[in-house]
Amino acid sequence: MVHRTRLIILNTTKIGERSLVLHALSPDWGRRSFITSVPKGGRMALFQPLNVLDAEVVENPRSDLWRAYGLSAVHPLAGIRTSAAKNAMTLFMSEVLWRIIRDGAREEGLFEWCERSVLTLDALEGDYANYHLRFLLELAATLGFSPSLEDLAPFAETHLDDVRALLQSDFGACMLVPLNGEARSEIAEILLRYLSYHAETRIEVRSLRVLRELFR
Repeated sequence: MVHRTRLIILNTTKIGERSLVLHALSPDWGRRSFITSVPKGGRMALFQPLNVLDAEVVENPRSDLWRAYGLSAVHPLAGIRTSAAKNAMTLFMSEVLWRIIRDGAREEGLFEWCERSVLTLDALEGDYANYHLRFLLELAATLGFSPSLEDLAPFAETHLDDVRALLQSDFGACMLVPLNGEARSEIAEILLRYLSYHAETRIEVRSLRVLRELFR
């Protein structure tokens, strides 16, 4: 059976010379892995983290690894792909999603929220250094954890006031909460510990170091 769907790329694994496993979110199956063929000299840029792709998927009853083909980008994401800082944020965001969402899990509304998050980051022209913190708070809510200040307080340590400001601000005000790079990094680690606790899985995100350097 052939399905037409969209995929949000979380990670990839190269198999041999011409095959690539796409670890992705889909609106139909949640997180799932698909195998695709990549011609020699093919466009690997198509598979960058959080790219949204149109795809045809061939269901294989004998394997959990279905084949994807006819792949094309849904959104150009020029605002992200021309910015080192935004690319670093998508790397962080995709790694968080890849580590927290289990293979085969399908959370209602997660794909749509994730796509909106990518498009919002793409459209922002300035004042987005706090965007990954807002992303983590919204991810917690989308997964059903509904973070409140009371819930976050045990994790917040010396950053309780900063966490309060981020949590209680609307989107625009959240982007303007005054934080330096060290504080942002520490708050991101606080929110990751909160997510780890509720998801009952350890989340170690290596790409956070890149954001620490970019947003000092």
